[in-house]
This record gives sequence, C-alpha cells and structure tokens, in this order.
Amino acid sequence: MALAQSLRFTMDDLLRLSVEKGASDLHLTVGLPPVFRINGKLVPTEYARLSPEETKRLVYSILNDKQKEKFEKTWELDCSHGVRGFGRFRVNVFRQRGAVGACLRAISSRVMQREELMLPPIVESIVHQPNGLILVTGATGAGKSTTLACMLDTINREKKYHIITIEDPIEYMHPHKMSMINQREVGQDTQSWANALRATLREDPDVILVGEMRDQDTIAGTLTAAETGHLVFSTLHTSDAAQTVDRIVDVFPPHHQHQIRVQLSSVLTAVFSQQLVTRAREDGRVPAIEVLIATPAMKNLIREGKTHQIYNAIQTGGSAGMQTMEQSLFEMVKKRLITAEEALDCTMHPEDLKRMLDSNR
Repeated sequence: MALAQSLRFTMDDLLRLSVEKGASDLHLTVGLPPVFRINGKLVPTEYARLSPEETKRLVYSILNDKQKEKFEKTWELDCSHGVRGFGRFRVNVFRQRGAVGACLRAISSRVMQREELMLPPIVESIVHQPNGLILVTGATGAGKSTTLACMLDTINREKKYHIITIEDPIEYMHPHKMSMINQREVGQDTQSWANALRATLREDPDVILVGEMRDQDTIAGTLTAAETGHLVFSTLHTSDAAQTVDRIVDVFPPHHQHQIRVQLSSVLTAVFSQQLVTRAREDGRVPAIEVLIATPAMKNLIREGKTHQIYNAIQTGGSAGMQTMEQSLFEMVKKRLITAEEALDCTMHPEDLKRMLDSNR
C-alpha cells in the first residue's frame, strides 16, 4: 500500500532508505514512486507516484544555485551529493517528457580490496607497472569505478607517487597514504576534461586517472598522457576487449586511424572488461572479468587492425594472465558462485561456454 500522497519526504530520507535496503541506485521519474535497484533488479518503493512538481522539489533540494543554473541551461547535469552518516551518491539529472528526472548511485565510503572484489590476481602486478594505459570497461553499473578505486588504493598504499584524478563527478574520496592524491572534478575544479588533461601533464604526476574516455579530445589526451611515460587509468562503456580497441580507433577520422592503432598498441598495458552476475545461493552479485594483457603478439594485432583475432588470442593467453569472459563465467560456475543458466545469459559466445560446461559434466 502506497504511503499517503500528503506525506512529504526529503531526498535524504530516500537516500537513507536506499542504503538501508542495500540499493545500488535510486530512480526518480514522474508517474512512478521512487524506485530502487537492488541486486540488479528494479524495486518500487511504497511511496505514492511522483508528480512533476514533487520530482523537481526532490531533485532541486540537493542542487546549489550554480548547478540549477547549469541544468536549466543544458538540461543535463552530473554532480555528487553526500548524506552525513550514510555516504555519497553520484547524481545524474535529466529531462524527460518536459519534466525533471534523476538517477542517484550509491558510492561506497570504503574502498574494497582485490580479494573482496574477487578480481583476478594479475591485477596486483599490472597496477605496479611504471607506465602505460590500463582500461576498465563495461556497461553502466558494471562496477568499473569500484575496480578502479581498488587499483588506485593499491598504489596509494604501496608507492610514494603523485596521483591525479580527473572525474565528473568525484566518486571515491581517496585520503593521502603513501602517495599524494589530488582529485579534480570537472565543472568544479576544472572547466573541461581536455583542459584538465593538458594541465595535468604540467603538474608532475606519476599516475593519472581519467574518469571516462568520453570523446575524441579526451581519448587523444589520455593516449598522449600514457605515451609521455605516465601510468594512466581510464574507463569505456564497452563489453569486451576487442570492442574497446575498435571504439578507441573508430572515434577518429579514417585518415588518423592507423596512427591511433600504432599509438594505442605502444601504450596499452591491459584491458579489464567486466559485468556483474547474480550470485547463485545468496544475495548480491560477483564480477565476471575478461582480461587482455598487451603482450608483444597482442600489440601486433592491435597495430595491424586485426581486432577480430583478439578473442582467440585471449583464449590461448592464459599463461600471460589473460582470460575471456566465457572462461571467467565458467570458473565461477565451477565454484558454484553462479548458475550455468545465469552464465549463459551473460555471454556473447554461448557456444564456447556450452562446450566448457559440457566438458565439466
């Protein structure tokens, strides 16, 4: 039964409830009650359906005047919001059917370690490389930010480095440990991704995190940063390693693409493509991760534009720490972390996975 329409609640009330329910996201849209995403599933709350006025009231209650002005000018806004005692949230505000809508994602206040996240052991050695480009890819909500935070924290705990992050918005707050960390938020600490990247190269960094390779300028700047001897981390919304390479190259005009392939092949260190899969016997989800390691043979495939051969090269690259998504899913089925049915729902190569599952019976 829906709560009374007259009962006014605040955004912070909703966010506290979302944390108590273990939700990853809170959705606000006109015509529905506030909706949580819990373990990957949308779950409506018991509040009444939101009107345009109520939705706007809730969203605007957590925006400052500058943010409201920007949203009303561009009709899009990314920012963050904190609730004392409950944590921080990444906020995306948008318009739909002439009304305000929003999605707020919970950001854990604690950076989890590799073992807790069930990341492959190869992560430990990869993040200690002195330079290169490390990419974490996957769909929205695949845990990319959590994985990157773990990687940066490993460096922060073990190396005396200068780490600079460029984010929109800042998600995990990293305290200074062995490393010194400067975190810059686009729109608050810098005017644009491109400006921040150019400036970062003059700020004596050892490690650079670019929150997302969003466009041609950001991708070009990220590749240049890696090429100039820094260790660079970034993300892309791609589902596997081969698609990641193609996405980076295809952003550029045809007459530049060969040069970008050469540049990418020279700086790429690793690609971790991940998705979250529902656990078999308990609540929660676990990451399935495809791992590409940029061996000399892999660099050659990238340079020559033979991305169609990358999947097979990963399949046979286990000795270098590589694994396909199907191999990752298969291992989780063997460990009874997920069901075979769930694994088959998550693969883009079902025949390969079926062969592995059949061989294990």
